[in-house]
Amino acid sequence: MDALLTQKILDAVDAGFEEQITFTEDLIRFPSLRGQEKNAQLFLGKALAERGYDVDTFAIDVNKIHDHPGFSPVTVDYTDALNVVATHLPRQATGKSLILNGHVDVVPEGPHDMWQVSPPFEPKRDGDWLYGRGSGDMKAGLAANIYALDALRRLGFQPAAKVHIQSVVEEECTGNGALACLIEGYTADAAIIPEPEDEKLVRANTGVLWFEIGIAGHPVHVREAGTGANAIEASFRVIESLKRLCEDWNAEKENYPYFETEDHPINFNVGKIEGGDWASTVAAWCNLHCRIAIYPGDDPKDRARQIENHLSRELSGDTFLGNRPPKITWNGFFARGYVLEEDTEAEKALANAHRLATHQDLTSFVTPSYLDARVFVIYADMPCLVYGPISESIHGFDERVSLASIKRVTGTIALFIAQWCGLEEITPNEETT
Repeated sequence: MDALLTQKILDAVDAGFEEQITFTEDLIRFPSLRGQEKNAQLFLGKALAERGYDVDTFAIDVNKIHDHPGFSPVTVDYTDALNVVATHLPRQATGKSLILNGHVDVVPEGPHDMWQVSPPFEPKRDGDWLYGRGSGDMKAGLAANIYALDALRRLGFQPAAKVHIQSVVEEECTGNGALACLIEGYTADAAIIPEPEDEKLVRANTGVLWFEIGIAGHPVHVREAGTGANAIEASFRVIESLKRLCEDWNAEKENYPYFETEDHPINFNVGKIEGGDWASTVAAWCNLHCRIAIYPGDDPKDRARQIENHLSRELSGDTFLGNRPPKITWNGFFARGYVLEEDTEAEKALANAHRLATHQDLTSFVTPSYLDARVFVIYADMPCLVYGPISESIHGFDERVSLASIKRVTGTIALFIAQWCGLEEITPNEETT
């Protein structure tokens, strides 16, 4: 790509940047928690339709994806779990096709009085930072996908290849949203997901298992506490047992490429605990909501079985749990990890675009978190480039994303599209893409 066109594209990104951030702020205002994404998705669908794209809005159909190896088990209602896919078709396809993917769902925000800068769904700019739940993870990325294409249109160009712009749900809990898009037939030669990855490319990514552990106690009046069994206290022993298993799995890292030098690639977390009915009654029940990572190449079924066998073995001698073992329910992520093949054409194109936009070489790293890229890499044999802006405190209080980084990432995506898809001029009578 010649230097003049490169600069024009970056200038076009800059010209639309204030509008882009206003759009991002509007998107942050939607509290698109799990099960509450519909309004944000309708907002996005309308914005994409107004740009002339062919927009497909559909709910996840569990019956279509239930038997797919990438499916994660769920019990929630998917009636309002809407995906949005907007499609651009060129006059003549001369370039390579592309998916621009992002997720609209956000994690719970926690107590609002613990947000110091602004309430979680009231976006606020402060210097180089844009605050708000989902600002980095990943509404800034969703907007970057759209406004990278807008920048090209501002110059009178559109991609010379098919492009699907996807806004999906369920990324934070199952990955079934991206999977549903694949099952509906949306594929391409490559994909980009601008997750908040500090302007680096994700080379490898762990899989994730979610599970609930139900512990039954023996309730008695607190005056006779010694004759009962407290399910909440028993849960501590279950947690400590799973922590030991987690360390066993971390000791296996030398067997997995890209993870050998990571300090602690496998993380276990109890994200939610609930139990008991009355302060003066020994707790009759306790539920733990847990998450643990697995290495790329691991079969979720095998690792799930290891968890079940480990708890059965370790707790068999427990004076109470040995006779009343905890019940495990797999409900949520049941997802493999992935490794992105090195030096693909797509990666080379991204590296070049990144260099032009940032004047820095592209670096890669591994991350012990879940990413929807596994759907594309594992089940569609598609290079998926996870690369996005600098962010802080995602999943925490005062989540924020760097404005300057958003602009650089948007420029990179626009330059990548120009190189990967090629460009064709928009004719005067073309209202659509």
